[in-house]
Amino acid sequence: MSIRELLFAAADIWMIAVGFTYGIKFIRNYKNYLLGLEWIIVATSGTNFLIYGLIKAGHDSPMYAFAYFLDAFSRSVGITLILVLGLMGVTHRYKPSVGVDIGVFALAGAAGFVLSQFAEEIGTPGKIFYIVVNVLTTMFLVYFAKRLWNIGERGHAVWTAVATACGFVIASIYDFIHIPGDDAEHTLFYIGALSTWGLQMLTYFRAYRVFDAHNQRTEVKAVNGAPAKA
Repeated sequence: MSIRELLFAAADIWMIAVGFTYGIKFIRNYKNYLLGLEWIIVATSGTNFLIYGLIKAGHDSPMYAFAYFLDAFSRSVGITLILVLGLMGVTHRYKPSVGVDIGVFALAGAAGFVLSQFAEEIGTPGKIFYIVVNVLTTMFLVYFAKRLWNIGERGHAVWTAVATACGFVIASIYDFIHIPGDDAEHTLFYIGALSTWGLQMLTYFRAYRVFDAHNQRTEVKAVNGAPAKA
């Protein structure tokens, strides 16, 4: 196994570990099924991708089709709309109904199917769609970082901004730029992408945790009649 392949495996394992660990924590600790299940889906995608890469399965493999579907699932709705709705649990105290949870995942499934099965027919508009939804999500994440800064969690605000910026770069070059010296499987790109996605999931979980703790402190102060910090 080459150094490049080892780095790819390490980056993927990092993302898998983060996705499963903090996906479970989102569900167990916060009952946030939107973020919890999406983190687990990303980790599942990474697991499939790791095995696909290690056994060097071809593009005709069912694993490749599954990877393509999960990638489209998360890029279209998962790490966009689902991420925003999930983070609104702390920014706006938003608690989606079971119907909303099921609905957005069904939407992500439908989008993932269409964008993966008809990628060639859709062509460039599909790639532009991924950029547009990422830009909109990035705008919310900038707002999320600002809210963290305002409540005094400046370290988490900075890390959120850094992770978001890295994610934006990855999304921007995903379909349009080939890294010089990269191979046909885009191994160099995926080393950077997998590392970034793991960083994003870890950073957003930690930011969510401190934001939730701030909200609970604010509620206690309000109940006790003390001035609540905005």
